[in-house]
Amino acid sequence: MGYDRAATMFAPDGHILQVEYAEKTIRLGSASIGLVCDKAVIVVSDRRKKDNLIVEESANKIIEIDEHIIAVSAGITSDARVLIEKARILAQQHRVNYDSAPNTESIVREIADIKQQFTQYGGARPFGVSMMFAGFNEEPLLYTTDITGNYLRYNANAIGEDDEKVKNILRKKYQKGLSAQEGMKLVIEVFKEAQGDKFDIERLDAGILEKGKVTRLSGAEIERY
Repeated sequence: MGYDRAATMFAPDGHILQVEYAEKTIRLGSASIGLVCDKAVIVVSDRRKKDNLIVEESANKIIEIDEHIIAVSAGITSDARVLIEKARILAQQHRVNYDSAPNTESIVREIADIKQQFTQYGGARPFGVSMMFAGFNEEPLLYTTDITGNYLRYNANAIGEDDEKVKNILRKKYQKGLSAQEGMKLVIEVFKEAQGDKFDIERLDAGILEKGKVTRLSGAEIERY
């Protein structure tokens, strides 16, 4: 009793309960899928909200960090915004200091370090957001950070609603060496299978990161692609 009152306190079983509560917040967020292809990385996000009063572009969760890095989040969007701004500053500082494009993993590591700090120090709660970073330095890359500040590199991954269900489908269907078009087709198939009757392609936003180029698609544009 009382072990969940601070993110700095371990429960007797070795768990940090505030961190575990924050992880549940991620699964309440809308789903996103990332996929590494032969010469591209694809990130597709479900906007979930479909409201004629909202300007759709303002609800797009796929954000450009640098000309070769994009990111998407699941969980508390306002928490993600703070981390995205930090990632952009880090990328620009690297360009100013070294006159070169920042390494994708170095940006991911810095953001993961910030998230880890908020599981260790008092007076603040953990960031309630998981973030997926797609980058293209010498090759296409996909990283995901979790609440605790861990990060891993993936061939394909999902965050947000029904993430385990989506990942199980990806484990069965994903193959290395897909073209960008084949990868997009696979992602749509996975969304259809996972969401069933709730699937609506008009709610999807996609970012295709190729070397030196970011292409944004949404709704019917994804289907045509």
